[in-house]
Amino acid sequence: MPYYNNNYRDCYNNKNIVLHELIGAQVRVVESNDVAQEGIKGTVADETKNTILIETAQGIKIVVKKTSVFKFSIGRKSFIVEGREINFRPYERIEKGLKFYKRRRL
Repeated sequence: MPYYNNNYRDCYNNKNIVLHELIGAQVRVVESNDVAQEGIKGTVADETKNTILIETAQGIKIVVKKTSVFKFSIGRKSFIVEGREINFRPYERIEKGLKFYKRRRL
């Protein structure tokens, strides 16, 4: 069962996804410098400054944020996010992620 309730999912859009909590969201690695990581999909279990831990059917996979592009799915919405846009500690995302927020389009 997803972590997000219906009211909370409505807050997400293509512009503010870089500011929100990602733990619990469905994710797929669209591109990566490490071709072995491309196509990994599952649920975001945790994140650090430089990595996202993805819970898959084969176990936990660690993916480097900076060199990857992710597709996050929350409810029926999905968003493409470059890893450099979220390459912060989760609690720093609002402060440091604003520069990417301003560049993104709805």
